[in-house]
Amino acid sequence: MMDESVYAKLVDRTLRDVEAMFEDASSEKIDLERSGDVVTFTFGDGRRAVLNAQRPTRQLWLAANARAWHFDWDDATRQWRADKAEAVELFTQLATIALELGGVSVEPSERRG
Repeated sequence: MMDESVYAKLVDRTLRDVEAMFEDASSEKIDLERSGDVVTFTFGDGRRAVLNAQRPTRQLWLAANARAWHFDWDDATRQWRADKAEAVELFTQLATIALELGGVSVEPSERRG
């Protein structure tokens, strides 16, 4: 299992990259709020998505639209990848959610932690 200090640095860097990814998104369509290791996205119609660190499992969890993803860090690709069969990448999934729930097109971040 990944060392706690390495995980903490990855999470902090990743959450900062998430904030930067949504920096230019319309605040009328998406409101992003970070509190510690939790980022909450509130969309114009009131629907929400939540991204948060799960320190015991060294994962990032994302919930949106009655679905959930658990992301593990992949050293080979330097990306957070979902632990399910589709193995979707975190920033790509966030861009998909922004489009589906907020009607906002954002570019997946090139920074990966």
